[in-house]
Amino acid sequence: MSLRPGVRLALDWGDARIGVAACDPAATLAYPVRTVQVRRDEVAAVGEILALVEEYGPLLEVVMGLPRTLKGKEGPAAQKMRQRAAVLRRRLAPSVSLRLVDERMTTAAATRDLHAAGRNTRSQRSVIDQAAAVAILDYALSAERSTGEPAGELVPVPDQGDPR
Repeated sequence: MSLRPGVRLALDWGDARIGVAACDPAATLAYPVRTVQVRRDEVAAVGEILALVEEYGPLLEVVMGLPRTLKGKEGPAAQKMRQRAAVLRRRLAPSVSLRLVDERMTTAAATRDLHAAGRNTRSQRSVIDQAAAVAILDYALSAERSTGEPAGELVPVPDQGDPR
């Protein structure tokens, strides 16, 4: 199957931190970028994400993890992520797609992998967040490679006249 070339950013957005990962223009390698600290209101964090979008642009898309339950259902955490995605979507350029991708178990897998590599995960929460963002992006790239279709759910661009 084919994979669309282009740089992508992935976000593992939590209440305290946002892990950020990116991939190369050929979409072959996902790598950690940084961790953004979330402030009481998320305005500053969104501003930092937009600065990264600018720095890594032109981007094909931003991929955000969507936390689902183990049974695949959406709970309060998923609804919060959908709200964050709507805020980010309104601020992103229309040329940059925003997709929500299932992130079940990415943080647990990242913690396990870092621990297996000898990293002290207890004192390196920001590294775990970045590794989880890499896992989200790896999943999205693998899914697209195997199906030929972008992974996840596209967050639509709001109408120009939409006052939100």
